Amino acid sequence: MSYQVKEIYYTLQGEGARTGRAAVFVRFAGCNLWSGREQDRSEAICKFCDTDFVATNGPGGGGFRDAEILASAVERCWSKIGGERNAHVKPYVVCTGGEPLLQLDEPLVAALHAQGFEIGIETNGTLLPPRGIDWICVSPKADAELKLMRGNELKLVYPQERAPPKRYDNLAFDHFFLQPMDGPMRQANTQAAIEFCLAHPRWRLSLQTHKLIGIR
Repeated sequence: MSYQVKEIYYTLQGEGARTGRAAVFVRFAGCNLWSGREQDRSEAICKFCDTDFVATNGPGGGGFRDAEILASAVERCWSKIGGERNAHVKPYVVCTGGEPLLQLDEPLVAALHAQGFEIGIETNGTLLPPRGIDWICVSPKADAELKLMRGNELKLVYPQERAPPKRYDNLAFDHFFLQPMDGPMRQANTQAAIEFCLAHPRWRLSLQTHKLIGIR
């Protein structure tokens, strides 16, 4: 299988339970909830996405004809920028999008593991993952059917009118996060998320720290 990748870059994880951890991000092109084109946003299943996942023209992006070639590109990104390898540091890759599970498959999981990486994904949960992924973060969307109902963390963009947190309370996740929806109402959304987390301590606040400190 070939893979279409928007960009590959080295940064710190900005959200959720692994905030602050160094990682290579692989942003796959394409999504099943929105075309990524502004003219289609009003008809999208997810209307609030703030990510550019169209085409393969970002840094490190392109078409990769097989899993080993893509995994090697990920390893070069980790090594080139300065991520060290020792007994205390395991290289970490986050597969995101768009929707990574449109492309991420068992051969790529195996190839990334062969390069020594721990593998995380950020997914909308509408597709089931291949075996072997080490960390699963699901960010459900109100009008999309949720199929992936277990994992390491559930990160709900808040508020979504038809996706109240209680809808997800009984799912099998280790961590539950509310992340304020970005945009013109971000300040009000952040206050609403704070108040909900204070009233419902199972839920924790997730902020987009990469935006706050000015990194990718």
